[in-house]
Amino acid sequence: MSLNGQIDADPVWAIDTDDFTVAEGIEWGAHRHDNLNELLWATRGTLTVETERGWFAVPNAVGLWIPRGVEHRVVAAAHTSFRCTHLEPHIGSPADDVTAVAIPETVGALLSRLQVPPYLSQEVRTHAELLVPMLLEPVEVSTVDLPLPVDDRILRITQAILADPADDRELVDWGFAVGASARNLSRLFVAETGLTFTTWRTRARMRRAIELLAADHSVSAAAAKVGYASASAFVQAFRREIGHTPGAFASARARTA
Repeated sequence: MSLNGQIDADPVWAIDTDDFTVAEGIEWGAHRHDNLNELLWATRGTLTVETERGWFAVPNAVGLWIPRGVEHRVVAAAHTSFRCTHLEPHIGSPADDVTAVAIPETVGALLSRLQVPPYLSQEVRTHAELLVPMLLEPVEVSTVDLPLPVDDRILRITQAILADPADDRELVDWGFAVGASARNLSRLFVAETGLTFTTWRTRARMRRAIELLAADHSVSAAAAKVGYASASAFVQAFRREIGHTPGAFASARARTA
């Protein structure tokens, strides 16, 4: 109904939100939205999102702003509830690139109100929708930058490591598998990804570790699953790459869950 008491016919929505709750872990493969910006935000649990900017861990009370046209892959751990909000570009944006944003209670309440009857009048809704992007403030979250190579030999190695981060084969061993010398593979890794083989593998392990910790695996279990013989070695590597310990990551997630 409009402010003058008349019912609006076919109201136009610039913001639309869908709710998801998953009993078991689920993955949405790489995709993009060409005409709509997207805001992914967890209401319980943690999402992990892969984009060209890296691998983001998105806990409760934080959202990930994904501009239109940006390819992304989403993984939701078991018992995660989250919302996917699509926004028309004309109402504004908090950032031009993939960015983590705080989801204050005001924004959550406003987005929820826009979805339920009795619906706002078109005039009021338009003003409310313009307010949402203005209330989204960028914040820092854990990310892992993991560029993929083009060279087929290096790509085969990286795909195998992503499938099994615990694989501890060194470049000499991989050389026999892909038909190249260890020296050549070492050079190609730096040229194609900007990272040494060892650093790339460590980051691949950290990416998987973030998924495991988000799914409530213990630090020791996550360490074993990504190829570390001891939890202490895993903790050191995690702190070096992510900036804090896996225990701190898990604790922060528990506080917001």
